[in-house]
This record gives sequence, C-alpha cells and structure tokens, in this order.
Amino acid sequence: MKDKIVVALGGNALGKTPKEQLELVKKTAKPIVDLISEGHELVIAHGNGPQVGMINLAFSKNDPQMPFPECGAMSQGYIGYHLQNAIREELLNRDMKQKVATVITQVIVDKEDKAFENPTKPIGAFYTKEEADELEKTKGFSMKEDAGRGYRRVVPSPLPVDVAEKEIVKTLVENDHIVITVGGGGIPVIEEGNTLVGVPAVIDKDFASEKMAEILDADYLIILTAVEKVAINFGKENEKWLDEISIAECEKYIEEGHFAPGSMLPKVQAAMKFANSKKGAKALITSLEKASDGIKGLTGTVIVNK
Repeated sequence: MKDKIVVALGGNALGKTPKEQLELVKKTAKPIVDLISEGHELVIAHGNGPQVGMINLAFSKNDPQMPFPECGAMSQGYIGYHLQNAIREELLNRDMKQKVATVITQVIVDKEDKAFENPTKPIGAFYTKEEADELEKTKGFSMKEDAGRGYRRVVPSPLPVDVAEKEIVKTLVENDHIVITVGGGGIPVIEEGNTLVGVPAVIDKDFASEKMAEILDADYLIILTAVEKVAINFGKENEKWLDEISIAECEKYIEEGHFAPGSMLPKVQAAMKFANSKKGAKALITSLEKASDGIKGLTGTVIVNK
C-alpha cells in the first residue's frame, strides 16, 4: 500500500518574485519527485505570503483596488503554473508517467471567526516604520512589526472549515494524479446559501494543508520549513533539536513559549491537529531536502499521538 502524503511547501521553496520562483521550483521539484518515485501518493500545498502581497500591492495603485480573494486566486494560478510545470519536467526526465495539475481551491471559513477582528497574518514586502505609517494612512492597511525584520501588512487569518473542491481533489488522487491544491491556504470564502463569497483574508497554509490531509484520509502530513528539525530554546546556548514529540509535549512547549507565532507555532499546531485526527496519523516537520529521509525515520521532527 502506498502512503498518502500531503506536503505543505514553505515560502523558501518558492522565492519572492516570479523570476526567482521560476528558478527555485526546479530545485523544489526534485525532492518532491523523489517521494513520488519511492511509491508515495502526493498532494501538494504551498504558501503565498510574498506573492499575494506583491499582487495586491501592484493593483493597489488603481482605484478601485483588486479585491483580496481575487489576488489569492491569481497567486494560486501563477504559483501552480510554475510548480506543476517543474514537477512535470522532473517526472518526464525520470520516465515517470504521472500527470500533475493545479486545482484553484476555495476554502470555507466561518464568518464569525474571531480572526476577522484581529488581523495577524503578515503578507508582502517589508517596510520601514515611516513607510508602514504612510501605508496605514493612505491605503488603510493594518501594519505590524515582523520579527525584527521590518513592518508588513497583516490581514485576518481564519481557520479552515471545509474545502469546496474536495471531491474533485479526491477523484484526481484516486486516479493516481499529483494535485496542487489549497495554494496559499486556499481562497477564503464564506457560504451564503448556494453562493461562496470571497473574504479579504489569508488562511494559514499549514492549517489548510492539515484540513486537506484529514479530508483525504492521508497517512502523513509533511510540513516543510527552512530547518531540518523543530527546536526548543531556539538560538540559545541550551538549544535542543527534537526527534519525536507527543501532543502533550507540544502543548507544554507551546505554553512555555518556545515556538514563534507566524513561524514555527502554526506548523506545530497543524501537526498536532493532524496527529490527533486518527489512529496512526503522523505529522513530520523538516526541510524540503530531508523529506525523504524524514519519512524513513532518519531525521525531522515527528509529532505523534502517544
């Protein structure tokens, strides 16, 4: 039996501009196809923070501005276009016959989600304090300082409730196709009768990937990041890298403040949720280059429900 794996690609796998992304996805495709060549069924998700912010900013010079859900759809399309072509090329280079496609995906959220009252998800470029103040004044953006690197626009980040195109994704996966879905966390929509209405927000791609992994009854959720393992006391003298952690240990480390919000925290929380979703479910956090070794138990941090 093949392992069914949902892989959530981090921003470092995509770059910040179309030109940089076009070059990076060719490198990204290789370890992804390694996993496919080892017999795993893969579903791929990705972030879009830099890309959706860039698209929105480009349109913000116009009046009226391009609505944010449409910017999310554009980012899904152009990231998917680059990614699926890079994976297709790598498959053909290895004489592998699987097909790959991107599904423009809408993710349903609760209109009463408290996240709409407190924008926290950073998107787009970094700005100085003066530039951020000007954007707040002229564009009405919410701007927050981001981990000492400058100021970025923040938007609401509601939790995913369901995936509108889930049956389409299931059908493609069942027919041995590789699917890129819930790109950028999916286009956030709310249900109003038979209508799906886009809302100005960005769903965290790790939580959207977890939701898709549950829907597909996946065996593994792999959350890829810039580091090989999760650490506590990160960057300090008593830094400790973790191989396997239980849900209870994760909760303890979160309470102690070991994982940064907007960085490692949502990855650990999404991993916990998936590990808790069914018996035998495993979540792995590691780097893209180490994903295959992580599945073999050679590296990475595995979150399990002991």
